[in-house]
Amino acid sequence: MGETLIDFLRHGEPVGGRRYRGDGADDPLSEKGWQQMWDAVGDRGPWQQIVSSPLRRCLDFAAALSERDAVPLSVDERFREVGFGSWEGRTRAEIVATDESEYRAFYRDPLRNRPAGSEPLEGFGERVAEALTDSLRGYAGKHVLVVAHAGVIRAALGFVLRADPAGWYRTRVDNAAFTRILANAGGLRLEFHNRPFVSAA
Repeated sequence: MGETLIDFLRHGEPVGGRRYRGDGADDPLSEKGWQQMWDAVGDRGPWQQIVSSPLRRCLDFAAALSERDAVPLSVDERFREVGFGSWEGRTRAEIVATDESEYRAFYRDPLRNRPAGSEPLEGFGERVAEALTDSLRGYAGKHVLVVAHAGVIRAALGFVLRADPAGWYRTRVDNAAFTRILANAGGLRLEFHNRPFVSAA
């Protein structure tokens, strides 16, 4: 069995700046966000396949990169961001102003203290793990770029590292940063996390 590489790339900054966007709030990339993404991928990426979340802050750029580099693009609904329920579209300051205790409880234990109406973290992790497993199988031996979200990248890390979902939000994921997962005969391995660029070699 050869090696399969999956590079996760978080989307750039959306219009409206930092706020909780799950699968219910989907602002497009800002001008700064577009520049972050182009800076990240450089003049020519090493990828043979692009897979994207269906949300436009990911898919708009994935489609533009696919066209520029003539790399096939597919969309996987399972790579959409985790649903944040009542927090969708709100800033940290807005949430803290109305319910600081709820906000602090979430970060103490995001598994058991979900915002009202949000997606269960276990189910979210299962769908991301399934999507990652299918990508590794379907694109075996290739170098794949997955354009997705901070939550998706945290869930993928959790799957590879066998980490408890309660600890996923202790991981920083920057806009337009890369996380690489390698699969070979020895299994899955995290190669690097939160890098601003990857080599085209």
